[in-house]
Amino acid sequence: MLSVAVIEDDLVTLDLITVTLETELNATVYPFSRSKLARDFLLQQTPDSLNLVISDQVMPDYDGLSLLKVCRAKGLDIPFLLISADPNKALVLAAGKLKVAGFLAKPIRMEELVATSSKVTAALN
Repeated sequence: MLSVAVIEDDLVTLDLITVTLETELNATVYPFSRSKLARDFLLQQTPDSLNLVISDQVMPDYDGLSLLKVCRAKGLDIPFLLISADPNKALVLAAGKLKVAGFLAKPIRMEELVATSSKVTAALN
């Protein structure tokens, strides 16, 4: 079964993503609206306990890129999708160096979320 951490400070978007992943991909979703709690959770994970991270880029405390750095520094080399309304060149380059699996543009289309999540986790099955 697919296990996914979703970090998004907008509660409506977080709920939409969570429900979509649970119903469309039968995933176990760990939703976080606060990036500090998500960071603590990520530091406790292994590649066996978590298959995918989906994170908003712009949030209080820790942005998506910071959370990606936490994962990589811990050796969590699992797919990481960044959500951004403005994937500027600097962000894309920095994320690329950390092996981001992809970007989801805001507003998120749920069909794209499902397709991208399935694609980046296909090798895990």
